[in-house]
Amino acid sequence: MRLKWATILWLVSVSCVFGVGTSSFAQSYPLRVVRMVSPFPAGGVNDTVGRIIAERLSKALGQQVIVENRPGAGGNIGTDFVAKAAPDGYTILSGGMGSLVMNPLIAKVPYDPIKDFAPVILVAESPNVLSVHPSLPVRSVKELISLAKARPGELNYGSGGTGSNPHLSGALFNQMAKVNIVHIPYRGSVLATTDLIAGQVHMAFLPTPVSLSHIQNKKLRAIGVTGKRRSPFLKDVPTIDEQGLRGYEVSPWYGVLAPAGTPSVIVNHLNAAINKALQTADVREKLAAYGAEPVGGSPEAYAKTLREDLAKWREVISQAGITAK
Repeated sequence: MRLKWATILWLVSVSCVFGVGTSSFAQSYPLRVVRMVSPFPAGGVNDTVGRIIAERLSKALGQQVIVENRPGAGGNIGTDFVAKAAPDGYTILSGGMGSLVMNPLIAKVPYDPIKDFAPVILVAESPNVLSVHPSLPVRSVKELISLAKARPGELNYGSGGTGSNPHLSGALFNQMAKVNIVHIPYRGSVLATTDLIAGQVHMAFLPTPVSLSHIQNKKLRAIGVTGKRRSPFLKDVPTIDEQGLRGYEVSPWYGVLAPAGTPSVIVNHLNAAINKALQTADVREKLAAYGAEPVGGSPEAYAKTLREDLAKWREVISQAGITAK
């Protein structure tokens, strides 16, 4: 009996020690600069969203949060760097669908998007806009589908490269609408957009910030938004879903992740700070300037989104026979 009580007392004392330690750790973190890695070049949407969050996070944490660009291999280099970093909360990732969903499904990458990361928060979404050259005689998704069925294999769409969000937006559209609109890959979205404006390709699923000014200047015609809801920047343009292609939805996202094994107390601390930042008018206005809509939520919700997107796009890629080139 004495041994049993001794064991119980020991367990209670250990629990108390660890409980106090965890609480103290949460209050003291961070003790030095936090590095947020953007796996893309400076100036892009991923980098910009990361910098908007890093600025507010610095104020909330009382320590500087710096953005470090580690571009290359379509985002794989910087993403892998964070996957292999110490899980101590001092190296985090400004991640996106490209390196966390599309790349791992199309080619071999040196990290596992599920096993190697602890999702912190889904920061924002930025749907694409189905934009056509004004010479194409369509003003709605229904008209486009009718034209594509009447001219199978004759229409085409451009994208910034094989496996990019705009490419897969088109692949999903083809599958759901049962049409054959040919994909034309470019080396980057700028070249794809330039050729679309010049009439060298018929259409493209362009990121909102890329397409917006060209739509406003009548150089392109927007006929559908790929997201769940209408874009606040193009309120008169209906979603593809509401035009009859039920269930169609592509919402490229940006999020923050830590290396797997990062203590949950740190993950939750970062999550709370970023959720709070996303409620401020300043952050929402800055995100809006880049066509991004704030999301927020729990680490668990972000993890669920990541798993669901991997499953969804695995099927789309398999059906389309898309491979790395």
